[in-house]
Amino acid sequence: MTPDRSRWLTCRVRRPDARLRLYCFPHSGGSPGEYLRWAEGLPGIEVWGVQAPGRAGRLWEDPYERMDELVGALVTEARFTGPFAFFGHSLGALVGYETARALRAAGRPGPDLLFASALCAPVHQPVRAPLSGLSDAAVLDAVQDRFGQLPADVFEDEELRGRILGCLRADFAVLDGYRHAPGPLLECPVVVLGGTEDTEPESGLRDWAAHTTGWSDLHFLPGGHFYLREQHDAVHRIVLDAVQRTGLPRAA
Repeated sequence: MTPDRSRWLTCRVRRPDARLRLYCFPHSGGSPGEYLRWAEGLPGIEVWGVQAPGRAGRLWEDPYERMDELVGALVTEARFTGPFAFFGHSLGALVGYETARALRAAGRPGPDLLFASALCAPVHQPVRAPLSGLSDAAVLDAVQDRFGQLPADVFEDEELRGRILGCLRADFAVLDGYRHAPGPLLECPVVVLGGTEDTEPESGLRDWAAHTTGWSDLHFLPGGHFYLREQHDAVHRIVLDAVQRTGLPRAA
């Protein structure tokens, strides 16, 4: 069975002989494009991006504002075929985690590995004051303070800015409204990554280990919240090493 080529899942480099698929969940307001480029550094792995409404090829669709609705639609409409792993950055780590839980609740196979990047464990969420109710200017300022300068065309194109703000507000609402519900632990290993200059506390990152019966590792790489943009080679090595440790096939 091949992965669903639906509006939810996108792949840039198909590898029919790949023994592992890596599904990447982007950060707040993000699209899967930058993660799809990882295919060059992950030989033998087929990299897929999870594309939610309100961004990239689905920019003109209304985004979800609740975690249960977002994950419910994703699990209903998309197929994850394996062996497979999830990689989620920031909000994407939380969406990937809840998707793994929802798959098991539906009686479907879950990921063989979960990579959680730049976000404290689900039990600690949300850890910051709500952002979804801020003014447009305050939302943009908050995003730039935490994530860095936005592209100039965001400020020059009013229509584009409105769509991006809508997506950001929706993603913030997903996180603002999230409350971790007790339930069965994951069984797959959880590999946690963080930036040495990010504001996510080490203790909160370490607590991902409490959400699985499998083993868990924590890696810190130089950089801030988006450390992985400068450290993609190191991220790829961590991914490949975790695949090998788990006993999943690794490219020669």
